[in-house]
Amino acid sequence: MILALDIGNTNIVIGTIENDTILFTGRLATDKLKTSDEYALLFSGMLAMNGTDIEDIDGVIISSVVPPLILTLRRAIKKLTEIEPMILGPGLKTGLNIKIDNPAQLGSDQVADAVAAIGKYKLPCIILDMGTATTVSVIDRNKNYLGGLIIPGIRISQDALSSQTSQLPRISLEKPEKVVGKNTIDCMKSGAMYGTASMIDGLAERIEGELGEEVTIVATGGNSEAVVAVCKRNVIYDSNLLLDGLNMIYKKNIK
Repeated sequence: MILALDIGNTNIVIGTIENDTILFTGRLATDKLKTSDEYALLFSGMLAMNGTDIEDIDGVIISSVVPPLILTLRRAIKKLTEIEPMILGPGLKTGLNIKIDNPAQLGSDQVADAVAAIGKYKLPCIILDMGTATTVSVIDRNKNYLGGLIIPGIRISQDALSSQTSQLPRISLEKPEKVVGKNTIDCMKSGAMYGTASMIDGLAERIEGELGEEVTIVATGGNSEAVVAVCKRNVIYDSNLLLDGLNMIYKKNIK
């Protein structure tokens, strides 16, 4: 059994994988102030809550976009499992041909997403990872990672709107009944949901124009499911894309 961790700016996603099947997933709030002992205790509780015996874990892989937490999480995992975790970064084989100016700048989460998308979906492909930031990755038909876009996440955008205006409240991210809102809350919800969905539809059209062919669109991340439901384009929602990618990368590097 593999334990996979994705350390994001807002949440840490934890999952166990056996025979390419994800057994469970869970989320913890990302907290740079927590110690390795505190994280070990949290992981232990989450594993126990989901009926996972620590003794059954054979390997661990970690992806992180929060560098200060890598050492903390590595120590936590060693205390919990006595296993040295595999850290997604330079030196690991991914099979991904990265065509951007500086491949070292590509986030480990985007690498894992891309590896999974190549293994699971028809290419060329656009990957939308909608978390604290929304990252867009473009992969061509020859499995080359061409580049992408980085966009403020939908929640960050709404929080900025609320904090910088006197009369606009913080809202929940859910689909309003109509595009044209009749009150402040519905107007904000419509702007967030339909505005983001329209952006996705428009970006897909422009990227297809550059590539000269149709693309498969895959969305993942904590804020994607609700937005995908209102897109006009066919967008595949895959909540486990990143964990699947970590599993594939782990298998490429295990001795």
